[in-house]
Amino acid sequence: MPYDSLPSYDMSDNETGCCPRFHPEGWDGLELSFENKLFVRAETRSFFHIPLNYGAVFPRVQANLEAAGAFNPDDFLILSKEVNLFKEEHFFAAGRNVPGEEMTRLSGNFVSKVFEGPYQNAKRWYDEMKSIARARGKPDGAVYFFYTTCPKCAKHYGKNYVVGFAEV
Repeated sequence: MPYDSLPSYDMSDNETGCCPRFHPEGWDGLELSFENKLFVRAETRSFFHIPLNYGAVFPRVQANLEAAGAFNPDDFLILSKEVNLFKEEHFFAAGRNVPGEEMTRLSGNFVSKVFEGPYQNAKRWYDEMKSIARARGKPDGAVYFFYTTCPKCAKHYGKNYVVGFAEV
């Protein structure tokens, strides 16, 4: 499935005023191909996997995407990758360059899997995505996660959906 066929992400289904409700239908088993796909790259700090400054970084990047006319709700995707115990990288899909933000491009083929549960399961989810990459012939393939809602919104909606992406 080409990248431009992401499932719909209904931004209007938003009871919290923060994160829209995530509908997982169509996200599991996606096969995506990025060819120099443009993203804003941002970093957050962590302390032994516990995020420290998401609440500052994510709203800043989102506001800058919108101000630059680079945000497309039909192309909403944020890929997150743990660098080490103290840092994560995040890649926000962008329709054009965003002043004041670091821009980067990603290329590759990916397959997705939807998970639901507490964030403490992230290690198991990561291992499962690495297993998918190995099974598809790319044992060193990168693994990214799309955290579909913040913890407060996940609690409100009663579901914590996370979509894993394995490079294959």
